[in-house]
Amino acid sequence: MVADAEGTRRWANWADERRQPWWIGWLAHIALLLAAVGLVVGILFAAEILSGTNVAVTAITMTGLAGVTGVSAFAARWVHSVLSGRLDMLSQALEASPDAQLVVAPDGRIAYANTAFHDLFPQAEAAPLVRIAEAVADSDASADFARLRQRAAAGSRAIAALPLRDARGGAAGWFSIAVNPIAGRPGYSFWNLQDITARHEMEAVLHDERNRVVDFFDDAPVGFYSVDAGGRFLFVNQTLARWLGSTPAEIVGSGLVLHDFLATAPAPGTAPSDPIGAGDDGGQGGEIVLKARDGRLLHVSIGQSTVGAGGELRTRSVVRDLTPEREWETALRLSRERFQRFFANAPVGIALIDRFGRLEETNRALAELCGALPQDLIGQPLIGFVTEEDRRAMAVKLAAAADGPTHPEPVEVRLKGPRDRTCVVFLSRLDGSDGGDGGLMLHFIDVTEQRNLEIQFAQSQKMQAVGQLAGGVAHDFNNLLTAMIGFCDLLLMRFRPGDPSFADIMQIKQNANRAANLVRQLLAFSRQQTLQPRILDITDVLVELSHLLRRLIGENIELKVVLGRDLGLVKVDQGQFEQVIINLAVNARDAMSGGGTLTIRTANVNQATSLRRAPEIMPPGQYVLIEVADTGIGIPKTNLARIFEPFFSTKEVGSGTGLGLSTVYGIVKQTGGFIFVDSAPGKGAAFQIYLPRHQLAEATLAARAETAELPAVKDLTGIGTVMLVEDEDPVRIFGARALRNKGYTVIEAKSGEQALQLIRAADKPIDLLITDVVMPHMDGPGLVREVRETHPDMKVIFISGYTEDSFRQKLDADSEIDFLPKPFSLKQLAGKVKEVIGSGPG
Repeated sequence: MVADAEGTRRWANWADERRQPWWIGWLAHIALLLAAVGLVVGILFAAEILSGTNVAVTAITMTGLAGVTGVSAFAARWVHSVLSGRLDMLSQALEASPDAQLVVAPDGRIAYANTAFHDLFPQAEAAPLVRIAEAVADSDASADFARLRQRAAAGSRAIAALPLRDARGGAAGWFSIAVNPIAGRPGYSFWNLQDITARHEMEAVLHDERNRVVDFFDDAPVGFYSVDAGGRFLFVNQTLARWLGSTPAEIVGSGLVLHDFLATAPAPGTAPSDPIGAGDDGGQGGEIVLKARDGRLLHVSIGQSTVGAGGELRTRSVVRDLTPEREWETALRLSRERFQRFFANAPVGIALIDRFGRLEETNRALAELCGALPQDLIGQPLIGFVTEEDRRAMAVKLAAAADGPTHPEPVEVRLKGPRDRTCVVFLSRLDGSDGGDGGLMLHFIDVTEQRNLEIQFAQSQKMQAVGQLAGGVAHDFNNLLTAMIGFCDLLLMRFRPGDPSFADIMQIKQNANRAANLVRQLLAFSRQQTLQPRILDITDVLVELSHLLRRLIGENIELKVVLGRDLGLVKVDQGQFEQVIINLAVNARDAMSGGGTLTIRTANVNQATSLRRAPEIMPPGQYVLIEVADTGIGIPKTNLARIFEPFFSTKEVGSGTGLGLSTVYGIVKQTGGFIFVDSAPGKGAAFQIYLPRHQLAEATLAARAETAELPAVKDLTGIGTVMLVEDEDPVRIFGARALRNKGYTVIEAKSGEQALQLIRAADKPIDLLITDVVMPHMDGPGLVREVRETHPDMKVIFISGYTEDSFRQKLDADSEIDFLPKPFSLKQLAGKVKEVIGSGPG
């Protein structure tokens, strides 16, 4: 503070000198000079007295000088008093100012600073301008303050608004800093720092509000413009300028007029400020098309009012872009069209019904389900298109949907039409919020084919289960029958035909063969029988079979055989095919107890599309049709779905086994064909059998290879070593005895493991391996694989009550293995063994 006190004192001295008029200074100096002269005269007067000079003259002179001196001293005192008062008033005024004020000397020190400056910048040790520079808030402000100092040093006036920090580093606010040079005092400058924080904040608020208003108008979703009476633009907001492909500055500054942006020329006489051509100076409104700078057309709606008149006319105009609305309208129209197409072309039936159950709208799919045109359904009660059996369920569901939940559970019904269709119906109530009047929207999902497939699947599962059971039973019976038939053959070798025991044994064998036929029927139904398919001409087979059929059906039934021309060839087992025709003929005979006509018709069928006959689906292709039709009592509809089930029969107990049609079904399916039936009570029955047709070239080659029969074997004796592997003791014992009787050396084994040990330990080669297919632990195919590793040339015969296909898939494709199905007789066994051993290397 010492420096500040010294500066204040210097300021007072400087101010005293600076503020006195020039003549006051000179008057003070003259007064002092007169005082000095008076002092000298006094001294001289004293000397005169002492020297005897005229005392009166001297006294008068001295008195005058003394008066002058006193007056001068009084005047000087008065002037000093006046100047001191004025300096005190100036100092008090500066101190009382709320602005920080400062006088800076040429050396940069404080010449004067008021209390407000010291409160704002309390740092005593720093130069005043350094204090201000340190308080400047940011770099930009620092640059502005540096320019202020440069202007002050150059003796120029300057002013700037700068943000300052207080002594603690916080924001002190915004200050208007003004610097003025002091006239007559080179290097001295007067600084005034005025707090303008409140004003700056108010200006900032006003600036922000103005910017928001400008942004609102510029970026508003509508366009604003104003034109004068000549149509020249006075104002355009950013939005409208962007729509027109320009900028506000370009439109306003280039002299463009309103009509320059109209897509079509205005009508003659239209005011330049009128975009619509309404002719109403008070305001216009309407839709027009504007043309942007790039040629793009803009559909807009303009609302406009005018103020003033004549040359002072101004418009206030609002422009709304109709393009989004047009696009929405187009999108809505396309959406409606898409929905209409979806509704009309939907693959499911859709209907809208009113509260009374009448159809209001329907699509094509539902009309097809009902067998009518969509327009013919409108106004009709929906319940009238439902079958009688399902009407009650449908009515209950409609009533529940009308008063119950919005989306009730679906209901399954059948619709009447050319063919009854099963549909699952989904219901939705149309409330007022959906734009409905309490009606219902229904979706009809056609599940007819699905239900047929479900029935077909269930039927196939049942047939498969029964077939597996029948196949297993047949296998066990084949083992028993093989032993029975075989031991009968051994017994017959001991008796002559005239012996009474010979007839008894033959009776046992014949009944065993009948049982074997029954087993073959079971295997045929389960599709596990052994087939020997050949390329056949159905015409030849039916011609040969017709003689047997005439004797079989009796004289009271007429047999008609209508053979198609150029009938295609088929690949079937002839014996099994004949069995199919015989079974169908027997069933037809039983259905025509009072006589009738049995017709067998053949034809070529070229099926272009899939044939759906529930529950079967026959793929497209070329087939040979064999139809067996009768004029009997027919088959009730309730029995049609079960006629191919095993043991199902409508005949009296003891009149049939119930395996006739099931055997037919199994043989046809195993052959790769299809069988359908049409029947009604009192109208007879017609069975259609479709067998795949074979091409002639393929058939010819196959026929040559498959119809070449081996020469008949009369002498069944032979030589060689045979390994017989069978887990069933009766079958193994019969086979061993039969082969030994024919001259063969037989090695018996009860299992595959035992046979493998015997083969490895054999001291002489084994010519033939005969093995059962199904055995515990190591089965026949497993035994053959082990044997072929050490004896690759050993010949093999499989014996089994199952089909040949059941084990072929377990062997290599190139394995040359023969097969003898059970049950077999002694002659069949001996003949097969001699055939295989005599066929050369294995």
